[in-house]
Amino acid sequence: MSALLDLALPFARLIDPESAHGLAIRALSCLPPRRAGADDERLAVEAFGLAFPNPVGLAAGFDKEAEVPDAMLGAGFGLVEVGTITPRPQPGNPRPRNFRLSEDRGVINRYGFNSGGHGPAKARLVARVMARRGRAGIVGVNVGANKDSTDRAADYVAGIRTFAGLASYFTANISSPNTPGLRDLQEEKALDELLARVIEARDMAAPGVPLLVKIAPDLALTDLDGVVQVARRRGIDGLIVANTTISRPAGLRAREKDEAGGLSGRPLFPLATRMLAESHARVEGAFPLIGVGGIDSAETAIAKIEAGASLIQLYSGLVYEGLGLVERIKAGLLAHLEKEGVSLAALVGRGVAARLAEPFPG
Repeated sequence: MSALLDLALPFARLIDPESAHGLAIRALSCLPPRRAGADDERLAVEAFGLAFPNPVGLAAGFDKEAEVPDAMLGAGFGLVEVGTITPRPQPGNPRPRNFRLSEDRGVINRYGFNSGGHGPAKARLVARVMARRGRAGIVGVNVGANKDSTDRAADYVAGIRTFAGLASYFTANISSPNTPGLRDLQEEKALDELLARVIEARDMAAPGVPLLVKIAPDLALTDLDGVVQVARRRGIDGLIVANTTISRPAGLRAREKDEAGGLSGRPLFPLATRMLAESHARVEGAFPLIGVGGIDSAETAIAKIEAGASLIQLYSGLVYEGLGLVERIKAGLLAHLEKEGVSLAALVGRGVAARLAEPFPG
């Protein structure tokens, strides 16, 4: 499956990115169900009370509508996160809203939580369970708020209630840069109030199901202090570090570099990885972290784990490397473990001090 899709990559790049992505989703949805081969037990990860066959995850944004979670598990991912899904359907921002920065191996998007709403996504996940396909696979649901919502916390609560019994874990996405005001939920008081309501809903509708929060890489370190303090005090299960960035690193070459939206892919790696290390230092082992941003090789995956990630997620790397990237990362991880003579758990966080000693990415 991944080999056929990878062969199509050069042709997909001839059309606009959003259309290419739509074609990929349709192609994956037409393929017969397939289970990935068993992973080497050395890649297994225990986190959030869940058992992951490997640490390589698919980030939210690829399968926004929960159309192909089992196809992506079949491609070798150890976890798949669907969404972001809002309670009511909304179109998102006008097209074009997705831009390849090919010279920089990056992507800018300003989708704005385009979503079919809870109903269709729930129906697909119910059908998935009823058909008994992929039930052993870990599928998280990333929930968000509608752009015109007057009570955004209520939208997150609705997401928990809607997908209770269907999600292996929940992620509250409070860090997309493309919904005006959404990142304000990362402010300490707002986050505390949000988590109080969301955790209450989780405890009633889906007790024991992990709740994660996805944060921005653009937080000031003093604001990160507040986020971590609230997260620890409220007892969430983990942080995902990080979403796309509104910053534009020096040296970007692509003509699309000044498009509005969140930047992901290789140019995000230094900032997202530094913020991961900063988060790891503040969390002090209270809960695990998922590292996201710029992973496009085994080497970047290893660096992310050494910066404090128990699990990793990728999306933009697939645009340039194809689905074969998943197996290449897993093979590279195993080779690294053999060379170093260590376990995967021993890699987590061992490079944090060195990362923090480096100049802050500019």
